Amino acid sequence: MAKDYISMIRGLVGHTPIILNTAGGILLNNQGQVLLNLRTDTHNWSLPGGYLEYGETYAQACVREFKEDSGLDVEIVNFMKIFDKGETRYPNGDVVQTINALYHVKPVGGQLLSAETDETVRLDYFDFDNLPPLLNQQTADMLAYAADYFNSKK
Repeated sequence: MAKDYISMIRGLVGHTPIILNTAGGILLNNQGQVLLNLRTDTHNWSLPGGYLEYGETYAQACVREFKEDSGLDVEIVNFMKIFDKGETRYPNGDVVQTINALYHVKPVGGQLLSAETDETVRLDYFDFDNLPPLLNQQTADMLAYAADYFNSKK
């Protein structure tokens, strides 16, 4: 049931706006750039991460979704903040308000995807002050928060 939870909910409510829980990770390279993935569904950029499956914790979802979106195995360094403002409208008509738990993560294995998958067109690192077109305002808010967070640690 866990893997098809969101599909099951959408089967019941159609495109009705719903609230969903998500988790995402901030991974920096040695130059202080953040890893983003170009999404197949919306063709814009977001942090690796995604929806919790039924029974999953935010931290578990972050690690699982990061692997799915990027190919990297990550470990959580620390929890950063909850973001709960705004909505996303997907090309298929689905509308969601996401409650996103943002984590700072570090790589512990795997390797960056080298080919397109069903969720990720490609991956790249970006400077916080030179970001590509983003999925939504919440993604922009998370990246702005992370930029301030890491700048305060210098």
